[in-house]
Amino acid sequence: MHVTADSEQPSRQAALRQTSSILELIGNTPLLSFKRIAKAVEPVQVFAKAEWQNPGGSVKDRAALAMILDGERRGLLTRDKTIIDATSGNTGIAYAMIAAERGYRVKLALPKNASIERKQSLLAYGAELIYTDPTGGTDAAQKYVKALVEENPHRYFYPDQYNNDANWKAHFEKTAPEIWRQTGGRVTHFVAGLGTSGTFMGVTRRLKKYRPDVQCFSMQPDGPLHGLEGLKHMPTAIVPGIYDPSIADGEIAVATEDAHRMVLRLARDEGYLVGVSSGANMVAAMNIAARMKTNSQEGVVVTIFCDSAAKYLSESFWQDINSEAENWP
Repeated sequence: MHVTADSEQPSRQAALRQTSSILELIGNTPLLSFKRIAKAVEPVQVFAKAEWQNPGGSVKDRAALAMILDGERRGLLTRDKTIIDATSGNTGIAYAMIAAERGYRVKLALPKNASIERKQSLLAYGAELIYTDPTGGTDAAQKYVKALVEENPHRYFYPDQYNNDANWKAHFEKTAPEIWRQTGGRVTHFVAGLGTSGTFMGVTRRLKKYRPDVQCFSMQPDGPLHGLEGLKHMPTAIVPGIYDPSIADGEIAVATEDAHRMVLRLARDEGYLVGVSSGANMVAAMNIAARMKTNSQEGVVVTIFCDSAAKYLSESFWQDINSEAENWP
């Protein structure tokens, strides 16, 4: 085929894409389907949002951007202040990426046992890290940050992701409308894990405006001692101020071991190499879909794949679960 000189020139739209801010890549993530794992629950359909497609690698890019922009709009975030917050990793990475793009300093408190991949990512973006007691999880990191901010209130911009309405509003304004459009308005059930609870709160509130009879289930670990990174066992944790348990139609508890098994199944049966919280969300989604099939219901179940496995590959559970998988049917 002959190519004219004009056709070789990049279009204006393409040129704009090449020079756009990395922040413009946040959101509009794909909705994934499943060829094998979800066959057992047909005709119920199961989908998951591929949130690792965000430039910071997780769903937390959405909330972090919303909280930083909100801070700028309200005059709380200025050039002389350092962004500070507690994080298990993903929100911190999002803060650090956005701060690098917008020219801010970042200081983050996270549990000392956070994976090396998360620590290295944060350091690569230029964040200053404070390691807190690993046995206290993100609760210990929150307490540390609150004390530091109280001592130097004018030095920091503290988004406080666990108590910031801009967190859940990011999902109300963006994530939920994407799910609605991508399912053609057919979504009947939604499930997401509880960390800050922002994703569940925002998506649920918006979906119920679109369709009051949509069923929304929150997922959390089945006990206080768990390995579901970023998720909270609400009865024993500091409960986020943005969390409202009354809007959930039900709760699902997931064991760490079940989430680990699902992570490996998603990789081997579907080609989706996702993080442990994503595996837990899929366990919960399949639980809902199985109940629906048992009750001869049809519908569309949507969940969130919060991030990929890239930040967790150094963790020991991979060896254990690979050994266990040899005995699977």
